[in-house]
Amino acid sequence: MSKIQVLIKKLCPKGVEFQSLADIFEMRNGYTPSKADVSNWTNGTIPWFRMEDIRENGRILDDAIQHIPASAVKGGRLFPANSIILATSATIGEHALITIPFMSNQRFTALWPKPNFVRLFDMKFVFYYCFVLDEWCRSNITTSSFAAVDMSAFKHFKFPIPPLEVQQEIVRILDTFTELEAELEAELEARRRQYAHYRDSLLLFGADWPMVPMGDVAEVRSGWGFPNSDQGKSEGDFPFYKVSDMNLLGNETVMNVANNYISEAIAQKLGVKAAPAGTIIFPKIGAAVATNKKRQLSMASAYDNNVMGLIPGPQISSRFLYYWMQTFDLTRLAHDSGAVPSIRKSEAEQALVPLPPRVEQDRIVSILDKFDALVNDLSIGLPAELTARRKQYEYYRDKLLTFEEALV
Repeated sequence: MSKIQVLIKKLCPKGVEFQSLADIFEMRNGYTPSKADVSNWTNGTIPWFRMEDIRENGRILDDAIQHIPASAVKGGRLFPANSIILATSATIGEHALITIPFMSNQRFTALWPKPNFVRLFDMKFVFYYCFVLDEWCRSNITTSSFAAVDMSAFKHFKFPIPPLEVQQEIVRILDTFTELEAELEAELEARRRQYAHYRDSLLLFGADWPMVPMGDVAEVRSGWGFPNSDQGKSEGDFPFYKVSDMNLLGNETVMNVANNYISEAIAQKLGVKAAPAGTIIFPKIGAAVATNKKRQLSMASAYDNNVMGLIPGPQISSRFLYYWMQTFDLTRLAHDSGAVPSIRKSEAEQALVPLPPRVEQDRIVSILDKFDALVNDLSIGLPAELTARRKQYEYYRDKLLTFEEALV
C-alpha cells in the first residue's frame, strides 16, 4: 500500500470532500488595456500575462514577458500572488501558477482561495489538479460568437479538498516527476545549443556567395484575419495556424498539429489562399517576434494575420531557407512605431539572404537534417525519452488526482 493510500485510509476513509469552484475560489477575468493608448504599454512595472508566457516559460511563473503601468490596471485591482490563471476562451485548457501579484489578459480567468479555504490548500496541489480542470474545460465549450468555456458550468465544477497531508504527498511525487523531466529538458537544450552553434558556423558564408533580397527568391505572404465564428473547428481542408500553434508538441520544426481547421468554402469566403507545404512561417507582430520562432508547413495551410510566411521560389531550397532563417534575428525587421512591434511585408522582402548553388544548398541541408533529427525528432534519442517520460508522468498524475468522493 502506498503512502498516499495509507494517508487516505487514515484521514478520509469515507472519501474526499468536493465543493464547487465558486464556493472555494474567488474568480475574476483578466483585462487588456486599450492598445490605442500608448501610455498603457510604456514604463510598465506590473507583470501582464498572456498565453505566450506559458508557452515560452512554463507553468509556474514569477514574471511576464510584458509589463503595464499601474495606471493601466482596470480598477487598480491586481490578482494576488499564488493565484492560478486558466485559459477560458480562445486557446482553452491551459493554466499556470503565478507566484507574484499580477494582471493577465481577458482570455484568462484567475482563481485564488477564499479566506475560509486558504489554509485548506497547498497551491501546488491546486496547480496540479488544474490539469484535470483543463481537460474539463476543453470538453465544455460554447461557440455562440467565439470559443469559450461554459462559465456557468465552470463555476459548478466539483473540486476536491483532500487533507493537506495527502495534498503535500501528491505534490512531492509530482514534483519529483517534474524535476526528472526538467533534467532531460536541460540536457536536450544543451544539445540544441550545440547544434545551433554548428549550424550557424556552417551557414557563415562571408563573401563566398551572393546576398540577394528575400523578395527575389521567395514570396513574402502575410496571413489573414479569421472571424471568431470561423475558428474552433477540429476538422477541415486546411490547418489554420496561430502563433501559439508553433509551441504545440510535434511542431518543433515542421507544423504537423493544429488547433483549428477551415474548409475550402470558408477559405474562399475569406479570400484565403493557402500557403503550400514548405512555406516558412514566423510571428510578425507583438512580443512574439522576439521569440524568433520559425517553422515549416507540412501541407497546404492557412495562418492568421499575426503570422508571416516565406514561399520559396525555384532558386532556393525550402529547407535551406528554413535553416538560414534560424540564424536570422526577426527583431531586426520589427518596427516600434505603433503600440507593439511589427514586421512589414516590404521590409521582409528587402532582407538579404545568401544564394549558393543548389548543389551546395542540398549539401548543407543534408548535414543539418541529421543534426536536426537528433534534437527534434520525437521518435529517437533524447526527444523520444522525454516524450516517454511525459506520458509516464501524465499517467501517474491522473491516478494520483483521482479521488473517491465522500457521500454527504
